[in-house]
Amino acid sequence: MLVIPIRTESKIRRTPLVNYVLIGANVFLFLVLNYGMADTAMESFKTRYLYFHSAEPALYQFFTYQFLHADVWHLLGNLLFLWVFGNSVNAKMGDVPYLLFYLAGGVFAAWGYAVITTRPFHLVGASGAVAAVTTAYLALFPRSRVTVLVWLFIFIHFFELPAMIIIGLKIIVWDNIIAPGLGGQDSVAYGAHLAGYLFGFVGALGMLFIRALPRDQFDILALWKRWHQRREFASAMSDPAAAARAQYGSVARTVAADPKQRAIDEQRFDTISNLRSRISEALERRDTAAGAELYGQLLEIDSRQCLSERHQLDIARQFYGAGHFPEAAAAFERYAECYPLSTEASNVRLLLGIIYARDLRDYEVADKHLTESMGKLRDQARRDQCFQWLKTVRAALGRPAPEA
Repeated sequence: MLVIPIRTESKIRRTPLVNYVLIGANVFLFLVLNYGMADTAMESFKTRYLYFHSAEPALYQFFTYQFLHADVWHLLGNLLFLWVFGNSVNAKMGDVPYLLFYLAGGVFAAWGYAVITTRPFHLVGASGAVAAVTTAYLALFPRSRVTVLVWLFIFIHFFELPAMIIIGLKIIVWDNIIAPGLGGQDSVAYGAHLAGYLFGFVGALGMLFIRALPRDQFDILALWKRWHQRREFASAMSDPAAAARAQYGSVARTVAADPKQRAIDEQRFDTISNLRSRISEALERRDTAAGAELYGQLLEIDSRQCLSERHQLDIARQFYGAGHFPEAAAAFERYAECYPLSTEASNVRLLLGIIYARDLRDYEVADKHLTESMGKLRDQARRDQCFQWLKTVRAALGRPAPEA
């Protein structure tokens, strides 16, 4: 059976130029050194000068060995994983940081393998650097899914599996159990792979932690933070008194803990967390229609839910653009309630006044929003717009026009 990862679902927002160059360089050097100059003298030159020699390595060999491969299958296997996972990592890191990260992964893989292996050896191949890129992908996109081709005789099918499963199986099962059991440990430096995996994951994690890489809600630190928050929340709500106060405020009364009710509450909390995560994913891939639909499901479970500042605005604008004015007004009002000090709050109040006046014909509510917005708007054009709508609303209500 052949199992081949072919693509990931993570969006590439800029061209991964360096990854293309690395792939091209590996192919070019393989063709030149193995076919263009395939003679005994060239093979001797590669073995003596370009391979990594663990006994007495020259500094340059930490880099040259990364661009040599034993055979075409060795090359294709490395480039497959580099193509599938490296493009997204390159796009996330940027060209120069990615190049340095890739080369450093190969250097660490050679050094790590030399430390754990007592016998002298020659090392060749990009496997260590590619391993570093693979686990860097795991740290940056842990919830991403990977499309996998499964080929068994005449059976060919495509599956989508979480990146954690694919990469975890490669690291734990293949590199540590199956491949060594097939007798590959003598010819394949799986220890170098493991050193590369370690460097890639820890390195990417460290870059996220010190914010050398841009953070988002999809990286592994964000995933850990949400898990930790859920754990703390569940721990806090395990106290019946705390749960009652959270639900009913100052009039709360403590009730006996009911295991069945607690299970229902935990399932509800999991559903809310899952919906919020799916909304974020939909908005990050700019599928605001799907995000708005999921937001509606979220409000059916808990009408008090509020998304992040940017995502709440995106959802409200999606409702407004689709002509769903009651939903848009409710989403904008939730934004104004949750983020009253935002730089967009006064503009949102103005838009709410216009929606209630023009689209919903609720002039009382429109008057409230326009009046509040009028005192906070700084842009003169928007102040003029607000003033004109306020005049219209006051006229509809039979009230005196506002003072200019």
